[in-house]
Amino acid sequence: MINSSEHIAKIRADYKMATLSETEVGNDPLLFFQKWFSQAEAAGITEVNAMTLATANMWGMPSARIVLLKGLDEEGFTFYTNYDSEKGRQIADEDSVALLFFWKELERQVRIEGTARKISAEESDAYFHSRPQGSQISAVASPQSEIIEGRSVLENKVIELEQQYAEQEIPRPGHWGGYKVIPEKVEFWQGRSNRLHDRIVFFREPETDNGEGELPGYSQWETFRLAP
Repeated sequence: MINSSEHIAKIRADYKMATLSETEVGNDPLLFFQKWFSQAEAAGITEVNAMTLATANMWGMPSARIVLLKGLDEEGFTFYTNYDSEKGRQIADEDSVALLFFWKELERQVRIEGTARKISAEESDAYFHSRPQGSQISAVASPQSEIIEGRSVLENKVIELEQQYAEQEIPRPGHWGGYKVIPEKVEFWQGRSNRLHDRIVFFREPETDNGEGELPGYSQWETFRLAP
């Protein structure tokens, strides 16, 4: 029997480290994200690039898991995965996704909503071959999200692949590669005392989409302050 509700309800912290203003965030959320990310790195936060990725299946049932940010540019946020995994299948059905970064040491979080698009095969190849060999073999060996009989299935496959590719380059499997999340909404949250947190959100709307996988045009970013 679970009896910890009263204890859990009493867990709380007051946030007093920093403030956040509209002037500080500027007019480009990706540039400001880079600033916060660099500050999180400088603060020594481990797994600073860990982010929650939320997707939904064709019936609207949500799923969330931690993945790692592996690229950031003026278009968006890049991560890599198995395209045949649960998240890959869900993105194929519904490409609207959400990301969440939480850096508790700085009392900050960043919420991102947007569209996930596959990056080019060339980009995925380059990143795949930059990974340690063990990570490359794991990407080939694992039928991610599929039911398996036991761990030995994976371990035996790894041994087989290690022997097969002992003296040759491991080709990137076609089912593995990157997605770029193109943001349409980015919210910066700074914890403040007495739960009166600072929340500043950037929002833009897609203007055109030819339905062929190319990036749509977007309106200019608008900035708002939200009540905590």
